[in-house]
Amino acid sequence: MHSDPTRAGAAPAKPSWSDTLKVYLEPPTLRMLLLGFSSGLPLLLVLGTLSFWLREAGIDLATIGHLSWVALPYGFKWVWAPLVDRLPIPLLTRALGRRRSWLLLAQTLVAAGLVGLSFRDPRAGLEPVVWCALAVAFGSATQDIALDAYRIESASMERQAALAATYQTGYRLAMIWAGAGVLWLAARAEVGGAAGYQQGAWHSAYLVMAASMALGMVTVLFAPEPLPRVLRPAKSAGEWLRTALIEPFADFLRRYRWQAALILALIAIYRISDVVMGIMANPFYVDMGYTKDEVAAVTKIFGVIMTLAGAFVGGSISVRWGVMRVLMLGAILSAASNLLFAWLASQGHDLRALIAVISADNLSSGIASAAFIAYLSSLTNVNYSATQYALFSSMMLLLPKFLAGFSGNYVDAFGYPQFFTMTALLGLPVLLLVWLASRVKMVNSP
Repeated sequence: MHSDPTRAGAAPAKPSWSDTLKVYLEPPTLRMLLLGFSSGLPLLLVLGTLSFWLREAGIDLATIGHLSWVALPYGFKWVWAPLVDRLPIPLLTRALGRRRSWLLLAQTLVAAGLVGLSFRDPRAGLEPVVWCALAVAFGSATQDIALDAYRIESASMERQAALAATYQTGYRLAMIWAGAGVLWLAARAEVGGAAGYQQGAWHSAYLVMAASMALGMVTVLFAPEPLPRVLRPAKSAGEWLRTALIEPFADFLRRYRWQAALILALIAIYRISDVVMGIMANPFYVDMGYTKDEVAAVTKIFGVIMTLAGAFVGGSISVRWGVMRVLMLGAILSAASNLLFAWLASQGHDLRALIAVISADNLSSGIASAAFIAYLSSLTNVNYSATQYALFSSMMLLLPKFLAGFSGNYVDAFGYPQFFTMTALLGLPVLLLVWLASRVKMVNSP
């Protein structure tokens, strides 16, 4: 007796490779490319590139490590995510809709902060640099809240991995521009024959970065607003607080119960190896004698291309193999690739060794990022997409960024090789948590 594959309960057929690739040509997917660029531009400008700028200006490693805490707004964005999820902006929301109005407001704040940062000289005092960087980080975190909700609401769950991959592509292209581009611009703006640090070069480069936020603003203006959810008006302030602040978190706990602790633990440390190591990467390149052009070409262009390849591979194989398997693969590769930096520290100024290490590290990072974004998206309830995704992505960064603030102290005490080895070991608990989380049944809505 033959079974009927169309019967209810039969396993759905896997999509063909042709159908899988067609997803990348759909309008919502292509739109994520441009919005991903807007999202990816600010991060390096207040972390990686800024640390290169500060090190070149003579700021010590411990201070650079502590200054990485300006990115902590990314770890606390869940606090104001309910406002982004539900609060209209006067006039702007009426014209653009809730998601796009918050996107445009956040992008404007990022651009303004970058303009302010361009006029600050770290040697004259770090406090103005910190305040401008905080403005960029706050605006960027707010943009991420609105954009994550926009992405989740723009396509079905089956297409979230593809959206995550194209979002990562745009994000990484922006990182080329905010990494290689800003170093290239600063190098070209240096006055010929003048030795040492030149503040004017960084001023010009950061002004161009501020102008680059216009790409995201134009995209928001012409992008469609997702189908709005009808929100019942709150009868009191207490009811508003319950529905906007408490209910998104209560919903997650109701759906996963005790397993919520396991999921949150995994989210909290999944990217810990990469984030803690990343703060010291640019100071490491400066101390190893690599020039702006070498760092731009190898780590910021070639490296990001490898990350794009990893994101594409991660998004594609997630569709066929499942997100959890690729999540485990990404965790293994991310931790192991940090050991290559420990080896690189013993090679001196070796450009070919740098290319090899960056290739492996960034390919691993791309695979891990695409799978992780898809995993976080699968956990959200569309009724609270902005708030819940902000909670998840905040937890992803909070502990790693806090620990990263002490990375300069660790390097000063033990050196680069031991620091990179330590960051690899931080990834070992992640493997156990991925294995345990793979046994949790996903529940997307009540």
